[in-house]
Amino acid sequence: MATSIDLQTNSAQACGCADFDVDTEGSPVRITVCELPHQREELARSWDALCEHASHHRSELVLLPEFAFVEPVWESEHFDPLRWAATENMCDKWLRRLPELHAAHVVGARPATTNGQQYNEGFAWSADRGVVPLRRKYFLPNEPGGWEGRWFAPGDAEFPRFTAGRLSFGLNICTELWALETYAAYASLGINAILCPRATTAATTNKWLSLGTVAAVRSGAFCLSSNRVNSDGSCGGVGWIISPDGELLARTSAQTPFRTIDIDLEATTGALRTYPRYVFHADA
Repeated sequence: MATSIDLQTNSAQACGCADFDVDTEGSPVRITVCELPHQREELARSWDALCEHASHHRSELVLLPEFAFVEPVWESEHFDPLRWAATENMCDKWLRRLPELHAAHVVGARPATTNGQQYNEGFAWSADRGVVPLRRKYFLPNEPGGWEGRWFAPGDAEFPRFTAGRLSFGLNICTELWALETYAAYASLGINAILCPRATTAATTNKWLSLGTVAAVRSGAFCLSSNRVNSDGSCGGVGWIISPDGELLARTSAQTPFRTIDIDLEATTGALRTYPRYVFHADA
């Protein structure tokens, strides 16, 4: 079952360049992807720089990494309720600073507790609605360095369609980008983009880039991802924007940790009628 949640903000909050009018039908949507550290001093510097970048480029949507702003609790094998509470509190403080980005929409994943259960929860922020929960991460690794199955309860098995302004999207949180079965469903839903907040290692960067290409080509949508970054390589940065035809349009790096481009939503129109999507859809 597909669910559509409208996260549209008023047009005054939507941002673009002087010749970028988000109220014009068929105009592009300006997207920012990034890589961010979590250590306090490094995060403070990077956050200020990201805010300056997003404001200068008048980003309409900023995608944040998985659990941006807080430490990677899943690296510890045993769940600690006090540490979880402190992490949740820290994240809430940072979420109150999202207006500093001067973007119409912000999407990411955060720690959240519901009915006594801990979740890795996707969220969307807009100026008029604040933080709105999306879906909660369902597929959870459970191994050294990634004990998510001990820190989070499985969330939502459904991968619905969400909207933020004119952009329709699906949300696959990190490991969930490997849920290949979601791409056929997204193609049928006609989404514009798959959004993937990540926390992946430097050693696996090429593997994840290949997966992002498959996600885009199979779904007929843009694939957007932002990643955490640590100096030890436990998180390797590299955010990306990949086109529906598999072209790498933007990639972040240590030298360029933020990338902003305009994506043409018309590129996803009629995607079911092009290869390889039409092969799997008799009604296309």
